[in-house]
Amino acid sequence: MDEYIDIVDENGRFTGQTVLKSEAHLNGWFHNTIHVWLYAPNGDILLSQRSAQKIIFPLLWDVSAAGHVDSGESIANAAKRETLEELGLELSDQELKPIGVYKHLSTYDDGRIKDYEFHYAHIAPLKVELNNLVLQEGEVDAVKLVSHNQFIELLEGSPDNMHFVPSNGNYYKLILEQVAKAVKN
Repeated sequence: MDEYIDIVDENGRFTGQTVLKSEAHLNGWFHNTIHVWLYAPNGDILLSQRSAQKIIFPLLWDVSAAGHVDSGESIANAAKRETLEELGLELSDQELKPIGVYKHLSTYDDGRIKDYEFHYAHIAPLKVELNNLVLQEGEVDAVKLVSHNQFIELLEGSPDNMHFVPSNGNYYKLILEQVAKAVKN
């Protein structure tokens, strides 16, 4: 879906410009996205398999729920909306914990997609069984829970096993640290 998004500068400040997502990707304009990482009480992390229909990294495993922040939408509302759309899971403001903003610059599809984003990352507890999640067709093909150690093993083998999005290795390690802290508290 090609929604309207707000453009930000390289420091994350709003420019006042609103464009279609496709225009931002074509021109390499910075914009905001959300990432929601869900974790079980034992610290297992929910991974979502990107749909086979995706242009970028189809069938690779990634963040539990993610998406673009619509024009005029708050970061928290975008996080809750995307989690509901992609997984059928409602989160409250109290469950959603912001953990940082990560600048991401990548070019895909032979330079036709310039993905210059600020990922507003959150963690939240997963309080339902996997079979109660409703996966959004065209976005998520499957979900699974992996332990901290399994995540590390998959990440370390990712160049060969094509399990994770290759450019996100350091980011994934930061997420693992944050989930480990949340489980201890």
